[in-house]
Amino acid sequence: MDEFGLKSLRSFRAILRAGSVTAAARELGLSQPAVSRMLGKLEHSIGFQLFHRDRGRLLPTPEALLFLEQVDNALSGMDRVSDLARNISANKVGQLKLVAPPSFSEGVLPDIVADFLERFPDVHLTLESRSVETAKAMIASREVDGGFVKRPVGRMDLREEPIISSECVCLIHPDHPLAKRTTLDPRMLISEPLILLGLGQSSRLHIEAAFASVGVRPNVRIDTHTIASAAALASRKLGIAIVNALLARPYLRDSLVERRFTPVLVQEYSFCTSINSPPSRLTEAFLTLARKRFGKFRAKA
Repeated sequence: MDEFGLKSLRSFRAILRAGSVTAAARELGLSQPAVSRMLGKLEHSIGFQLFHRDRGRLLPTPEALLFLEQVDNALSGMDRVSDLARNISANKVGQLKLVAPPSFSEGVLPDIVADFLERFPDVHLTLESRSVETAKAMIASREVDGGFVKRPVGRMDLREEPIISSECVCLIHPDHPLAKRTTLDPRMLISEPLILLGLGQSSRLHIEAAFASVGVRPNVRIDTHTIASAAALASRKLGIAIVNALLARPYLRDSLVERRFTPVLVQEYSFCTSINSPPSRLTEAFLTLARKRFGKFRAKA
């Protein structure tokens, strides 16, 4: 393509379609002499004549018609490449792969995803839900572009931005006697069946430590792995769930109310990317929307 020059090829195509150098020059926004020079240069480069001159008219040779087919294909391909480059530059196309805890994917992320796809309707988004350690490994290896991870992240190969800080609350059926209280603590919950998440994880250990600090043990009736399931179980009067307030909000309904838990236990999440490469433009755009949605819950760095 460089051997012949894009401008020369476009001039040839325009002349053949328009029927004259003058009309082609008008279509291309160039002077007639400039188009004539480019045609001569092209014929010299390819080694054969493209037009017969007949009383001021240009008549395409059989070779020109054969040549046109491939020129059309080549220029159409270059036009598509140019359009794609412009769309990528404007973030109009592409793909974004993210990973998040199930409670994010099922609860707070759909609103952010909706904002993102409204702004970038032609972008393909993949949203994975994995265990904490698997999610970290996927981000570090760049299997995904980024993701939400509970703090502390504890990995040197991840770049993190604290984005959410939210207290733990109790989810309880409104008919339960303790629903009349505005705040619940371990002593009030000593005989209550509990629904807890994250067995063995730091957030669970903090809850157990809160009970241990007043000399009691949590009466865990159900262990589960998502806030959606904890909320569903609590709404059926199977126990009181202790969960992250922000992540629980999508599940509050007539059969479920939220009550503050003391002592205050804060859970924090970061948005992470691999330290080995800068975030993509689409990743940055998604993070900007996440910051906006989570603004008042953002953790302090």
